Amino acid sequence: QVQVVESGGGLVQPGGSLRLSCAASGSIFNIYMGWYRQAPGKERELVAGITRFGVTNYAYSVKGRFTISRDNAKNTVYLQMDSLKPEDTAVYYCNAAPLGTATDYWGQGTQVTVSS
Repeated sequence: QVQVVESGGGLVQPGGSLRLSCAASGSIFNIYMGWYRQAPGKERELVAGITRFGVTNYAYSVKGRFTISRDNAKNTVYLQMDSLKPEDTAVYYCNAAPLGTATDYWGQGTQVTVSS
């Protein structure tokens, strides 16, 4: 079982930056890690994902603005968010999907609010 805890959310002005962190309870080497978000009244959506070898994928709406990275030695995944827009406001969740299993794990979420 994997436990993940997000941190780094907050209030930021449009055009600003935030970095989210996701700390896992154990090794993340064999785990696909992803960041999702859910805005009020909307479905949860994938924002960015990263494989154990560092291959990344992004939602079209955040390409060029967000960067996902991982530090396997620290069992931590990051989401650097730049040029933030009000439409990025949401609760951001970290997801850990171990390879070879049908189970994935979610954090409790961290609120990101982009507003002037």
